[in-house]
Amino acid sequence: MTIKTTLAGTAAALAVLAGTQTAFAAGHSEITVGYFLEWPMPFQYAKATGMYDEEMGVTINWVSFDTGTAMSAAMASGDVQLSVSQGVPPFVVATSAGQDLQILDVAVSYSDNDNCVVLEALEIDKDSAKELEGKKVAVPLGTAAHYGFLKQMGHFGVDIGTMEVVDMAPPDGAAALAQGSVDMACGWGGSLRRMKEHGNILLTGAEKEELGILVFDVTSGPAGWVAENSDVVSAFLKVTAEANAMWADEANHAKMLPVIAEDAGMDVDATMATISTFIFPTVEEQLTAKWLGGGAQEFMKGVADVFVAAGSIDAALDSYADNVNVGPLSDANGM
Repeated sequence: MTIKTTLAGTAAALAVLAGTQTAFAAGHSEITVGYFLEWPMPFQYAKATGMYDEEMGVTINWVSFDTGTAMSAAMASGDVQLSVSQGVPPFVVATSAGQDLQILDVAVSYSDNDNCVVLEALEIDKDSAKELEGKKVAVPLGTAAHYGFLKQMGHFGVDIGTMEVVDMAPPDGAAALAQGSVDMACGWGGSLRRMKEHGNILLTGAEKEELGILVFDVTSGPAGWVAENSDVVSAFLKVTAEANAMWADEANHAKMLPVIAEDAGMDVDATMATISTFIFPTVEEQLTAKWLGGGAQEFMKGVADVFVAAGSIDAALDSYADNVNVGPLSDANGM
């Protein structure tokens, strides 16, 4: 199995990139922000209608990514200043390797929208999960789906060492499952929906949460850039919170949904089916102990330790407290 060499190589590359990152000087008139397609969120209404540019006084170049590990690499190279909805596991992989990233807010919680799907023809469910030993599985390494895969297999007592684990972005994993070229695939969003057309999940979101498999994404950025541009970051987070508050009022759904769907590259029905499984914590909730007041830091340590035990990364940090910066979010709350 080649998980360790692949993921460790990625982490090493990120560490090198982080060391050569060019400073993004304060006062720039443009910034670049990463996000995911087929991952509909309220911020996309603000993105499409120009709310960010207006509030921040800068032009935002939006760039889509397939995985959170790719977001880390883009932030390390200086090509991207902020990433929206980066998964916690890829954030942990990067910071464990020495990349100086910070979590700036909790973008979304979605335990039902990140999972692994077993090929229907195998007729394997949670009562027969041991039969997955020896099977081929598509997993986007270093992501939330990877962490969930490791934890679920550990729960079922499946020996991952017997499996052929292939590093695939979720769209590729969904296609491989549809073709029957893999026995199981892990992913999220539109890719997960397509996977479910050809198979079944082992555990529901609620069942995963009982095992301590939290699934949430964050807005992240390089610590140095954030320190130099905290006012820009606060303004960005303020608009995100405003869009979330708009979506929380169902009276705004008819206005917002078509805009979000178009921006996400999805039809309206699929968008509503996906976004209805998402939870967008308020700023006040994000600043509590459950999230950025301690919970996220503890969870990151747990993710890192699981990756170390699985041989996926070489070492974990002693603490991830320095990788959470609530300053800009607190400031946004008072703006």
